[in-house]
Amino acid sequence: MVLVAIVKINLTRYDRIVKLQHLTMTKQDTPLTGDAPIKEVCRRIRVARSYWDAHNNAACRGERDRALALYNTLTKEQKEQIPQVLRVWLRYRSEKYFGAHRTPPKSARKSK
Repeated sequence: MVLVAIVKINLTRYDRIVKLQHLTMTKQDTPLTGDAPIKEVCRRIRVARSYWDAHNNAACRGERDRALALYNTLTKEQKEQIPQVLRVWLRYRSEKYFGAHRTPPKSARKSK
């Protein structure tokens, strides 16, 4: 009986993970049109800044990378529609701390 209960818990967790992966994949596969890419870049930069203010560097780095990847797909006219404060933070200020010249983050696993 105890084994059955453990299997049910693991299946439930697995089902949740599969459902979450499905939701995230559909968001990534759907191309953004119109003003949506501009809004998404602004949103991601603001989220990265909030992580930065909370001293959550790993999350900030990930959000910044996603914002920068989406920002690089925009046209020149679309980039000008993003507020200058957000553009400056994305390109210059965060580059100082997360640029290629910086030491990459270590893995979470501690070495013996």
